[in-house]
Amino acid sequence: MSAGGWERPSGEETTPGGGATDAPPGAVSLVRPVEIGAELDWGSDAWAEVHTRARRAGRAYIWLNLVEQRLRAVVAAVLQPVYEPVHGDDWVVAAAGPAGQEWVQRAVAVREVSRRKGYLLDPADDNVVSFLTLPQLRELLVQHWPCFAPYLDDRRDLELALDELEVTRNVVSRNRALSQNVLDQAERASARLLDILGGGTGGPATDRLPIDAVEDLVGDRYADVVSVHADRVRLQRQLPAEDLFSSARRLDALGIGLNLLVQNYSGRRLVRLAETGCRIRLLFLNPASSAVRRRERELGMKKGELSRAVEMNILHMRRVRSSLRDPGAFEIHVFDETPRVTAYLINGDSADGIGVIQSYLRKARGMEAPVLVLRAGGRDREVVRAGTVDMGADNSLFEVYREEFEGVWADSRPVS
Repeated sequence: MSAGGWERPSGEETTPGGGATDAPPGAVSLVRPVEIGAELDWGSDAWAEVHTRARRAGRAYIWLNLVEQRLRAVVAAVLQPVYEPVHGDDWVVAAAGPAGQEWVQRAVAVREVSRRKGYLLDPADDNVVSFLTLPQLRELLVQHWPCFAPYLDDRRDLELALDELEVTRNVVSRNRALSQNVLDQAERASARLLDILGGGTGGPATDRLPIDAVEDLVGDRYADVVSVHADRVRLQRQLPAEDLFSSARRLDALGIGLNLLVQNYSGRRLVRLAETGCRIRLLFLNPASSAVRRRERELGMKKGELSRAVEMNILHMRRVRSSLRDPGAFEIHVFDETPRVTAYLINGDSADGIGVIQSYLRKARGMEAPVLVLRAGGRDREVVRAGTVDMGADNSLFEVYREEFEGVWADSRPVS
């Protein structure tokens, strides 16, 4: 007899669903306990979804971080000289005024707690501005717009971009799902804000390359590869030739026919590029060489088909060169060696260089071969692991292909 007055007959069994088997009248069965944790496991689809969310949130966070740091610098540069001479270290409190008294005092309190607990690892962050959020920085900027007007052009455009970014900031700060459309909107708004605030991200090509925290964290694992594409079609969806070449100050290209440049970037644009100071060096495979005939056989092409295509590309580049005031800035060479790679090196002599690399496959045309996109300066990246900094390893693939280009260029012949 139980405490509630119910009796369970001895030897009674229950079904998996909790019901009794042949229970006598008046008896109440006891439900078998459900196994705890049976529904906690994630399948492969669930893990794929959370990884996608994390990657999107990571990209969005980097953009938000860039914008917030830039806005802090602008606010401090404009308002500190105005308020600090009178109010000293309390200049941010004075700038916030009565309307911002509550949130600025909260920022001051958080700063003091961070000081006591040793959270301020960088002395550059030991100021109240570093503890203001993006909406609070925006409030200071709007409240003192006459001070910022001489430096920033369009207040309406600035506020609209900040409005677009606020949606992403709320989602990321609460670890909620960020859709691809919202992420794209945040990236566009961030790039526009950085341009307005005088801290643009560079040329159009760099805007389209991934901004990924993992690139720095595992730089020794992936060297300076920033993206990989299954073929050139997928490359051009993300990085069109117009964006890739339009900001070039130096352009070195090595390959059989250099179709990515010749067929996707107009001659007029190349002329403008050269006239604005870009130095161009193009290395084509000699259309009369035996290497071209071997490549034709590999691809199953008719005899002379590839040779004529390369020759047409060279003739087109010669016409472009002939229209320049300084033809010496546009050099065309041919080489006779077996082609091993197509390489486009943009601004290869500087830290913002970009490389597009394709290896030749036996049965695949250049359009169908996988593509690596490299960012110069990978060898200067500090790799932190297990509390140590490894500065000795040279992981720059960009430098490898730059040296390859220079070696082939030295053995090539100029085209008159």
